[in-house]
Amino acid sequence: MGFLVSFGFIRVSARLGRSPRVPWWPGSVVSDSGVHLHHLVWGICLMLGAGTLGFALFHKSPGVEICAALFGVGAGFTVDEFALWVYLDDVYWAKEGRTSIDAAVIAAATMLLVLLGAQPFEVKGGNAAELAVELSVGVLIIVLTAICFAKQRLMHGVVGLFFFPLAIYGASRIGKPRSPWGRRFYRERKLAKAERRFGPDRRTERLKEWFRDAVGGETDAVYQAKLTERAVSGEAAAEVRERAERVSR
Repeated sequence: MGFLVSFGFIRVSARLGRSPRVPWWPGSVVSDSGVHLHHLVWGICLMLGAGTLGFALFHKSPGVEICAALFGVGAGFTVDEFALWVYLDDVYWAKEGRTSIDAAVIAAATMLLVLLGAQPFEVKGGNAAELAVELSVGVLIIVLTAICFAKQRLMHGVVGLFFFPLAIYGASRIGKPRSPWGRRFYRERKLAKAERRFGPDRRTERLKEWFRDAVGGETDAVYQAKLTERAVSGEAAAEVRERAERVSR
């Protein structure tokens, strides 16, 4: 819950911070020297502090619950800027920054599965034959989920780690053309098929983009273009009104 609340709050705060309609919103924290402290910094500090205190307050209620909530808040702040981990640049409002939304969805899905009691596999032991079978199944699940990740079928890989048939499905399907799997194994024919399968105009991709816009806001290029369009439209409307007033006089 702390993860979802903090992620939702900081994303709304960031969107309000760049909106000209609410200039009073505090926005980013910038030092006198121009250093910008990203909120993932506060998230890391919260996770370090809450994680350490959680061990000290283990089995002590409500201390351990408070530490868990604070850890979730820190995780929400940090995952919201996941793209900065990967690109090591301020791409929050760029197209690359959309990976933060994808990471938040995957993290939330994983947490939900764990809270529901799901587990990838269980090794009970027993006799040697049972142990060998259980370990073989575990290795197979790990291999299949790794293939899903290599094909950039991330949700199949994450959920498939807990629900084995989905891992089989994701690993057996074609991967994205620019995925590590596609670059390594696909030749011209298979690559063309992957390009058609994962085209930018496909329905699922449009749905994902709509969700990313709804949750994370539009990219800065699109947002600034709309602001410019509104400004130009406003100036044109003012000019038309001015001409109409002149005619009426």
